[in-house]
Amino acid sequence: MIQTIIIFVILGLIITAILVSPRLIKQRRNRIKYRSFPPLWNATIENNLPIYLQLSPDERRRLQGHIQVFLREKQFIGCQGVQVTEEMKLTIASVACLLLLNERGEYFSRLRSILIYPSTYFVKQTIATSNYVVEERREARLGESWTKDQVILSWEQVQRDTHNWQDGHNVVLHEFAHQLDQEDGKAEGVPILQRKSDYSIWARVMTEEYKQLCDDVQRGVKTVIDSYGATNPAEFFAVATETFFEKPQQLLNKHPALYELLQDYYQIDPVQWV
Repeated sequence: MIQTIIIFVILGLIITAILVSPRLIKQRRNRIKYRSFPPLWNATIENNLPIYLQLSPDERRRLQGHIQVFLREKQFIGCQGVQVTEEMKLTIASVACLLLLNERGEYFSRLRSILIYPSTYFVKQTIATSNYVVEERREARLGESWTKDQVILSWEQVQRDTHNWQDGHNVVLHEFAHQLDQEDGKAEGVPILQRKSDYSIWARVMTEEYKQLCDDVQRGVKTVIDSYGATNPAEFFAVATETFFEKPQQLLNKHPALYELLQDYYQIDPVQWV
């Protein structure tokens, strides 16, 4: 009996190892990516992603492939009575997959589930106000990215952001940029880069730009990058990503070094979409 159990355990481990083989995962994803993209999906994305028709034919094809893999691998969960629709899935997936147009090969590797709330939701936050005093507060939120396995979004905010493209605010771009940052298990404003030499360049440019934003915010200077980016380096990367995709020309004009850094990381040039 014990021997039989051991054999089944070993077989289970072997099957699991085969299923998670990087080569087989890539082959499976390629099969999904190159399937015919449903015309109704295409129409939905045209209506919900303002820049979709500004992408080159090759970029649209790649985006469609990534969307199909994303929808196959990620689970969508409605919260507070939300009935998840195909439109919701496609809208969120199409914006999130803009971050993957560089063919990085991964699909937000830690992410398993996207939780969708109807609008602003509230969480209890425990904050230490002094050495001996802890205060529990109720905070309103529009989105979150968990290091472990979840992204949380307000559908109302997702709609507002997609209909107001180019205002520099996009909760999907923001939270999925956090997912890229968190792929190594840490949220510090440094995603996994292609080459070791890239890290020193990233640190130099990001540190300079982050400090400049902090100084500008403190002095009350109007900035292209939203002031929330001055919160910490992780938020700076997420907010800079929003600006890169939604206000590319302004970012290029005011912060050319930052634009070039993000252009190299994402391997796209959003200025061409404007």
